[in-house]
Amino acid sequence: MSRSFGSPSRYIQRRGEIARLGEHLAPLGRKPLVLIDAFLFERYAETLGTNLKEGFEVRFEKFGGECSDREIARVTAIAAEHGADVVVGIGGGKTLDTAKMAAHRTNARMLAVPTIASTDAPTSAVVVVYSDEGVLQEAHNLPRNPDLVLVDPEVIVAAPVRFLVAGMGDALSTWYEARANIEAGTFNYISGGFPATRAAIAIARECHAVIMEQAVKAKLAAEAGVVTQAVEDIIEANTLLSGLGFENCGVSAAHGIHDALTVLPEIHGLLHGEKVAFGVLCLLVLENRPQSEIDETLRFCRTLGLPTTLADLNITEDVPAKVRWVAEAAVKGNITHATRAPVGVQEIEAAILAADALGRAA
Repeated sequence: MSRSFGSPSRYIQRRGEIARLGEHLAPLGRKPLVLIDAFLFERYAETLGTNLKEGFEVRFEKFGGECSDREIARVTAIAAEHGADVVVGIGGGKTLDTAKMAAHRTNARMLAVPTIASTDAPTSAVVVVYSDEGVLQEAHNLPRNPDLVLVDPEVIVAAPVRFLVAGMGDALSTWYEARANIEAGTFNYISGGFPATRAAIAIARECHAVIMEQAVKAKLAAEAGVVTQAVEDIIEANTLLSGLGFENCGVSAAHGIHDALTVLPEIHGLLHGEKVAFGVLCLLVLENRPQSEIDETLRFCRTLGLPTTLADLNITEDVPAKVRWVAEAAVKGNITHATRAPVGVQEIEAAILAADALGRAA
């Protein structure tokens, strides 16, 4: 009968919103540490430095490229040295996760400004930590979500469209993994874990409905460099709906297989949502879902250019051995077991190989 729900305090999505950063910072603190993706550092450190010149004692720092223990410790030390009362992350999911962890360790407020809509990291209290080489190490569930998530659609559309599409791949998993957790009776990630609320389940369903309806229109508009209603809806689905859905319902084998894939060097050039999309196909096979559902997912991925085969993931040599390696890694993670289906090395191995076969036959 118990249940729990977590979310950021505020979510704001509006064109040109990054230029209003100071207005949003003022209620949170006056000594911000602003952590910015390396690719964007020169651009935003200069423009935001001018905008935040009055009323703030701001320090800008360039993100090191990986959300690892080493980088988290470095940024945390800088935040402490600066006396930051708010940490701002500007960039992709790993930048934001590093900022979230530094804010947590220094008891500072946290403001997330995603510059791509490729993952649902901005809204959550979950931080995924990798090795310096990009192999997933562990996930931390922080006691609170970001104070504010600030999304500027013009910034999102300016990024390569591949990131937006990868976000759709990540969002594709939201409802399927929520359903897996509901059927298995497993818990979400709020306050130690509770059953999902009806609100969370509705959000996960709506996330799926939005991406199925708007994905192609949004991709084409983004390729044209314009912000349309479809683009706005997909940004919300990738960022807010998917973020609230996964954190409040739970993830499952789609993310478990994604995490396990990080042990293979050849997949490190792929984006999170691209790997998750293939993991979704594996989950549907593992749970023996109706062929119509698998076919719909295959069409969705193929239309958008998301991976549907092992070759799409650059896994073309020593395939049986590598699939076994991935399966062994996947079953070590708790999230892979959040499903009603039997989960063991053989089951995961079979699901991966069968999903690959379905992808090649499509």
